[in-house]
Amino acid sequence: MEIEHNPRLTSVEISHIWNAYVNDSQSACVLKYFMNCTEDSNVKEVVQFGLNISETHLKKLKVIFEKEKFPIPIGFNENEDVDVHAPRIFSDSYILNYMRDFAAIGMNAYGTALGFAAREDVYEYFSTCFTETNKLHRIAKNLMLEKGTYVRGPYIQPPEKSEYVKKQSFLTGWFGERRPLTAMEIASIYANIQRNVLGASTMVAFSQIAQSKEVKNYTMRGKQIASKHLEVFNSILNEDNLPTPMSWASEVTSSTAYVFSDKLIMYHTASLISVSLGHYGIALAGSMRRDLSTHFVRLSSEILKYSEDGANIMIDNGWLEQPPRATDRDALADG
Repeated sequence: MEIEHNPRLTSVEISHIWNAYVNDSQSACVLKYFMNCTEDSNVKEVVQFGLNISETHLKKLKVIFEKEKFPIPIGFNENEDVDVHAPRIFSDSYILNYMRDFAAIGMNAYGTALGFAAREDVYEYFSTCFTETNKLHRIAKNLMLEKGTYVRGPYIQPPEKSEYVKKQSFLTGWFGERRPLTAMEIASIYANIQRNVLGASTMVAFSQIAQSKEVKNYTMRGKQIASKHLEVFNSILNEDNLPTPMSWASEVTSSTAYVFSDKLIMYHTASLISVSLGHYGIALAGSMRRDLSTHFVRLSSEILKYSEDGANIMIDNGWLEQPPRATDRDALADG
């Protein structure tokens, strides 16, 4: 069916487009730096593919903003937010894992945007983004498998038969004998371990290269939080004799030279927090053992406080770009 009118962008579409632009402007800065410090030619090809995607996205998004007479977000740029020729702070193995993980995050974001896109050009844009990011994830994952750095999730034995839960003890957590983890609970815990492992390593690097003491302290605090959450999740898997993913802390060099602006570091950290909160929420919904639910609620509260403190730092320093918002009718009425 042909739509004859030219619908305006909805608030949801504007939100996803605006966030996509800011995220891709940040990614372009990070990946340009990766391109100059990556030594492995195969890893460099993965980075180049990701950089091409981000730069193409930025061009397409600018067209949409200009068509709608909507101001283009400030975002990030190479001249102000990165020294692409800085000494390497990350190993090639870290960079490859970073590419795989952030491609996975991108697929989640684009999948959500697709679900709310009504206008054809917006739907087509996010559909293409999802396809491209899916390809990036597959390339990065396959290269990690080839290099032996990809750690698969824990294996479990198949049950003898399908059956229903018969006793309320299935929900027991803090008191009484705890049942073994379900496959869904293992998947959630394992995924959150992976993200915290990468997050802790990233915070280590950021604390070394941050320019201000305030940002250094904030990223060091982030590393401590991620490490504490890792201890909680690892102990849960260890209780059922399940393996835990490797640490990437050794993949960070000792360089303290300037690489990224403090503004970019804070935004990147905020993005990691947002992803963690989303995955903790999913894990909470899928955890039926009481102790697991309590853990995810408590850990979410901790990073919510950390997120608020980060937002205050960004506001105080003029780094928090204001997203599009509804018209303040009361202010207009007060005139």
